[in-house]
Order: sequence, then C-alpha cells, then structure tokens
Amino acid sequence: MGRPLVLLALLCLAAVLASVSVGSSTVSVGSLVSVLTGNGSELERTLILELRLPRTLSALATGGLLAVAGALMQVLLRNPLADPYVLGLSGGAAAGALLAMLAGLASVLVSGAAFAGAMVATLLVFGLAHGRGSWTASRLLLTGVVMAAGWGALITLLLALTPTHKLPGMLYWLMGDIAYAGSPWPALAVLVLALLLVQPLGRSLNVLARGSLQAAALGVNVRPLEWAIYLLASLITATAVTTAGSIGFVGLIVPHMLRFVVGNDQRLLLPASALAGGTLLVLADALARTVIAPEQLPVGVITALIGVPVFLYLLNRRGA
Repeated sequence: MGRPLVLLALLCLAAVLASVSVGSSTVSVGSLVSVLTGNGSELERTLILELRLPRTLSALATGGLLAVAGALMQVLLRNPLADPYVLGLSGGAAAGALLAMLAGLASVLVSGAAFAGAMVATLLVFGLAHGRGSWTASRLLLTGVVMAAGWGALITLLLALTPTHKLPGMLYWLMGDIAYAGSPWPALAVLVLALLLVQPLGRSLNVLARGSLQAAALGVNVRPLEWAIYLLASLITATAVTTAGSIGFVGLIVPHMLRFVVGNDQRLLLPASALAGGTLLVLADALARTVIAPEQLPVGVITALIGVPVFLYLLNRRGA
C-alpha cells in the first residue's frame, strides 16, 4: 500500500529539483547542491532560495490542495467529473478574493473573502441542484457549470470596475499565475492539516463513495460527514485560489487518473492526490516559465490545455 506513495514522493522531489534548476537561466546540479548545503555564490542563493524555491513550493501546495479538493468532491458526488473548478467553487472563491482586493483589504482578509465566496458557491450549487427533490449527479454537474458561468460574469464586472493600474496583475492572477504567489508556507500548512483531518475519515469516505443510503445503513453519520467535507473542500479551494489564482482541471484530472493506479481507497488516494497534484502543477509551472523564456505564461494556461481534452474525454466516456 505504501509503495505508490513512495514512488509519487520521489517523483515529486525530482519535479521540485527540476523546477528549481530550469528557467531563463539554468542552474547546474552542482550549483544547486552547493546552495542547498549552505554554500554557493550570493547570486545563486538569491535565485534559488528567494525566487525559484518559494515559487516551486507554492505550485506544489496549490496543486496538492486542488487535487485533494477534487478527490473529496468526487467521493461525495460519486462522479469523476466533479472538481472545484467545474462546480464553481473556484469561481466563487475568485469573486470573493477580487471583491476584497478591489476594496483594498489586507491579504488575510482576502483569504477570508475567498473562503466566504467558496462557501456561498457551495451552498448555491447544492441548494439549486437539490431543488424540491433529491439531486442527481448530472443535475449537480449542470448546475455547477451554470453557476461557474455566473461567477465568470461577476468576475468580468469586477474587472471592469477595477482601476487600470491594478488590472494587469489581477488578470494574470485570474489566469492562475504562480509568479504572484506570496509565502508558500500557509498553503503548505493547510494542505498538511487537511490531510491529517481526512485520514481518520478514510473508512467512512470509502463507504460514502458507495452511496449515502448504504453508508447510513452501515452506521456512518452521513449528513455531518458531508457538511464537514463541503467545508473542508471550500477551505482548501479558497487557500489554493488566494495563493495562485484560479487554476482549473487539476482537481479533475489527478484523482480520476490515480484511481487507475492506486484504486479507490481514500486512505491512499487522498495523500496520493496531494503528491500527484503538486507534481503536476510544479511541472506545469516549470513549462510555463521556460516554453517562451524569458517571457512567462500563466500556469493556468498549461493546465487548461491539458485539462480541457481530458474533461471532454471523460464526459464523452460517461455518456453524460
């Protein structure tokens, strides 16, 4: 059971080292080792420790958060097409964060506004999909897509009201740009905390994935568990959005693909999703920094180019 996690951890470490090494100027393995062991020139130390390593760790944390959020949503909905981006949680978090930015609030309040936006999006999607009867996976998915479009319209309105000098940075942030990420440590702390919280719930999540009625029959307290997962998914989505902007499809692709490799045991799938999601976004960010160097692409462009065809494939395969 632990071998896939070890392999993913090694792959993640290799991706981090590769990301720190590449860019508009390449850092040799010897120079990288020298800096990490406390030696190296001042220029190399600045480049690696103050510029590239924090950005790489931010990508690692953001990718892990989005993948874990996607895995949790897919368990609750029993639908591999569910993820925070498709269901509108990312859009709600982005709208909340933009409102706070437009008001000139501090970064801590921006994170709180993103969490509030994600929660509002969650309540709207599940409330509207439920309607007067019980929701179905198809109805929930369609409701999420419509709500995501609505959040997109609100975001466009906010951008239209934004002062010109703030607009370029906000646009890049919305496209998903790790270059504007601050300290990676809050996002990494939230990721670790989320994994510690969900690991004891692994058995209950495995039962819940088979259906709420079966879970209730087997003694799982379904409603509190579902709301706990909704809250946790909103929190980690908001953290990811405030760290790196709105990045789509990581939560869709990673958990679904991992099920073919590690199975559907949530005790293994969730930490594997964190490692694989982080690895994917680290590599995507490295590609975004190098493909047209010295210019840089927003990492959200890279994940969208990968995610859109995969999403269409999954949608067609399910016949939805």
